[in-house]
Amino acid sequence: MQLRVLPDRLSVCKLPPTSEWPIPPAEGFYSATRTADELSIVCRSDNAPEGRAVHVEPNWRAFEVEGPLDFSLVGILSSLAATLAEAQVSIFAVSTYDTDYVLVRGESLETAINALTEAGHGVRVS
Repeated sequence: MQLRVLPDRLSVCKLPPTSEWPIPPAEGFYSATRTADELSIVCRSDNAPEGRAVHVEPNWRAFEVEGPLDFSLVGILSSLAATLAEAQVSIFAVSTYDTDYVLVRGESLETAINALTEAGHGVRVS
């Protein structure tokens, strides 16, 4: 698998489920998911929401699986997750229509790159 490390420093944020749907910034990585329990946002750290009821986990980096990926493909996330779990690297996964993203904490980036490379994945740093 070919992966690209995105240049942005990201934050994973949790807002109350009734929060207004935020307008995404014009640039940079952004993903939002609402459930009955929360509104989760992943965005560049400089765009992270603020407020008393907002929980922000800063300093994440994203690996993009170079795609687009066909919906019939299986095991992509599990392969990456297993490799990173073996290296003791925690992940946060985000999927889009075309591809998958695996986020790791900034302090684990080099460990993740080494583990993925040793497992045979190509890793390109942007």
